[in-house]
Amino acid sequence: MRRAEQEDETTVVEFIILGFQSTPKVKFILFSVFLVTYITTVLGNLLIMVLVVTDHHLHNPMFFFLGNLSFLETCYTSTILPRMLASFLTDKYVISLNGCFLQYFFFTGLAGAECSLLTAMSYDRYIVICKPLHYPSIMNGRCCLQLAGGSWVNGLLASAIVTALMPQLTFCGPNEIDHFFCDFTPVVKLSCSDTRWIELVTFILASLLTLPPFLLTLVSYVYISNTVLRIPSSTGRHKAFSTCSSHLTVVTLFYGTLIVVYLVPQTNMLGDLHKVFSVCYTVLTPLVNPLIYSLRNNNIKKDLRTAVNKYRGFEKA
Repeated sequence: MRRAEQEDETTVVEFIILGFQSTPKVKFILFSVFLVTYITTVLGNLLIMVLVVTDHHLHNPMFFFLGNLSFLETCYTSTILPRMLASFLTDKYVISLNGCFLQYFFFTGLAGAECSLLTAMSYDRYIVICKPLHYPSIMNGRCCLQLAGGSWVNGLLASAIVTALMPQLTFCGPNEIDHFFCDFTPVVKLSCSDTRWIELVTFILASLLTLPPFLLTLVSYVYISNTVLRIPSSTGRHKAFSTCSSHLTVVTLFYGTLIVVYLVPQTNMLGDLHKVFSVCYTVLTPLVNPLIYSLRNNNIKKDLRTAVNKYRGFEKA
């Protein structure tokens, strides 16, 4: 009899994502901001991908990884923003359990892949600056494919393991997710079953995907800084720092917001603040990546000017 009552209580088949629900005027402002952000993000990253593929001057490891990062960022932001924009328009914030788990799978897998990919990019910068004579033999096509492919496999595999465990959780209500997408902690908090195992597995996988890549990135830039400071030419030092500063900016923004969201204890007072920081690494980072790399990379700026001049010449003709 008690088991039957428990089964009757397990009626949650969908979640309500609270997101940024507010007054109609604020909703319109948020919708406009997120729409412009999404369009700019997609167009900016697509532009970088097109330039990397079509321009033979950009067929080198650094831009190969940059093209991968742009593709990843496009997929990354597309797992969250389109649905959130649709919710602003329709006032429907409901998502099925399977839809929620699927969104979590892609979001987490892509975030994990970005951690590994940013580390691969820092390793590329380390080799080119600290071991320039060995760069062509080390960073060959096979090595680049292995680093990029390994990044994707690591992130998606870890996400698949956690996502496969989530349907085993029981949800008895309430079903309101106090977030703007299906993140792990807000979803698990709603479960009325034992979540210790899945939390332990998630913690271990998250630690493996974030801590080692972050430390390796820091170590790479320590060696890079020491090497750059020994360059006798001020022009050479400036060029080396300019090449690496854009990547370091992206790494700092991405990891900084991740640390605040997932390592700082969540309280009621910090609930909305965690949402803001979540926006930083889910929405802002994919937006600023193409801007940072475009504005701070001379090759990208040169190709953009060439493309614009060709387009103007085509229009006049």
